[in-house]
Amino acid sequence: MEMSGRFGVDDGGIDEAYRPLPSVYLGFLSIWFLSTFSWTINTWNNRHFQSNHLQWTLASVPLIKVLQLTLSSLFWYSCFNFQTCSLWMSFGVYITGALFQTASFVSFLLISHGYCIMCERLSVPERRTTAALGCVSYLTLVGYRASVPYFTVLLLLNYLISFYVIFHHISQNLLVLREQLSFIEDEGTHTVHDAVYTKYTMFKKFQSAMQIVAMAETMIYINTDEASDSYWIRVLVREWAQLCIFLYVGWTFRSQEFSPNFSVMPNLKYKGENMVPPIYSIEMDAADFSSQEWHIGVPTSSPLHAKGSVDSFLVIVQHPHAYTVTTGSQMVHT
Repeated sequence: MEMSGRFGVDDGGIDEAYRPLPSVYLGFLSIWFLSTFSWTINTWNNRHFQSNHLQWTLASVPLIKVLQLTLSSLFWYSCFNFQTCSLWMSFGVYITGALFQTASFVSFLLISHGYCIMCERLSVPERRTTAALGCVSYLTLVGYRASVPYFTVLLLLNYLISFYVIFHHISQNLLVLREQLSFIEDEGTHTVHDAVYTKYTMFKKFQSAMQIVAMAETMIYINTDEASDSYWIRVLVREWAQLCIFLYVGWTFRSQEFSPNFSVMPNLKYKGENMVPPIYSIEMDAADFSSQEWHIGVPTSSPLHAKGSVDSFLVIVQHPHAYTVTTGSQMVHT
């Protein structure tokens, strides 16, 4: 959002071509507010089914958008109804717009890295890369909107690097998930098939969404038409595009009750061969259980790919009726 002077707001009055803007911003403010409220309620209600760190992080994006739309609607409403166009409010719209785009790209980077999908947390290099790209993105956006020389080129370079990182990591995660699905089919370990296939489908949908984002950003910056008569139409198209993209991404990565093994993931991603961890099925009669709470055993055989490994597998089974308030559980340690 540029400064007020850019939009014909001066001592001579306000260009009537901008009169639809207060209604446009107010309408989108209502939609984004309802979406933010629904997202927060859904994340809170499903907090027991999965790790919600990604969902709470993504919540910052619509919150910033709500703040931007609030300032935008108030700015234009005061301009047309009170003939007072606040420079500070215009500056707030300017800053929150840059923050919204920066938060959007940071959230896309987190998803592409597989945060809370392929691993519980990012590695130090991944965190540094994401933070650096976020800072550069914010600075280049501010410089571009302030019409600082050469910042158009810097913004273009930042977009190219950011989209390359996003698509590169999406491709890597899809490759790993395809390998895991192939391994599951060969070994017949169907207990984790649904979880891995769900992650694969999520990344495929996210890849399609990022392709649309890349095309939309290209169209926005190629369009240099600054005519005031069609400005509100361009705002309407841009806001609808942003809303549809984030509704699609948000619906794909919303908090929900996934398959039982969806949350089985390493703390950090590691380089090398990625294999599905072995899962053992143990059947025991009720008579085999003693009154003791815990039973300890080892698998009768090791998987073929584990031969020569120094790791041992320890299976600890909790008696399901040791205490009336205790429910059965099974833990596998390596």
